[in-house]
This record gives sequence, structure tokens and C-alpha cells, in this order.
Amino acid sequence: MTSITGSMSVDRVMALRSQILERNAALARANQAPSASPATEAKPASFASTMEDAFKQVNASQNEAGALSESYERGETVDIAKVMLARQQASVGFEATLQVRNKLLSAYRDIMSMPV
Repeated sequence: MTSITGSMSVDRVMALRSQILERNAALARANQAPSASPATEAKPASFASTMEDAFKQVNASQNEAGALSESYERGETVDIAKVMLARQQASVGFEATLQVRNKLLSAYRDIMSMPV
């Protein structure tokens, strides 16, 4: 008799679970509907703006590394590890930018050499 009672409680729990899942799905659909319209109105970022943002970030990291290096050279209390980390981050960013530029130039040359 306990197995029947246990079985009924499991069925009831499963029914409650399915109701909760249905309500959650309905709430998710209701929340997505208003937010979907502004997302479709927003223009995707262009390649040029993405590259410009990346160049600005690399430039900012190089400026920060330069400022930290100058502060350290003036004898201000700047941790040498922080200076070296900033310089390495700027260097890696510059190298990545350089590699992207090289790949873009290579792709441009390949496209321009294609017969029309």
C-alpha cells in the first residue's frame, strides 16, 4: 500500500514539475518578445568599426604601458611586475594586430590576383 501512495506522490510531483516547466517556458517567451524588437533594430557592428575598436584598445594598452614605464623610470613607487605585465600585454596586442594586418593584406592580394 505504501508503494501505491509513493507512486501517486511521484506522479503528482512529476505533474507539478511539468506545470512549472510550462510556466517557465511561457515566462521566457513573454520576456523574449519585448527584447527581440530592439535587438533586431540595432545594427550589427561592421568590420571596420570592430577593427577600429581593436586598434583603440591596443593603442590604450601601449599608452598605459608607456606611462607605467615612465613612472618606474622616474623612481615613483610602481611595482616592476606591473610594469612588465603591462609591457607584455601591449606587445602581445601589437603582435596580434600586426598578424591580422598581414592576413588581411594577403587576402587582399589573393583577391586582386584572381582572374575576373
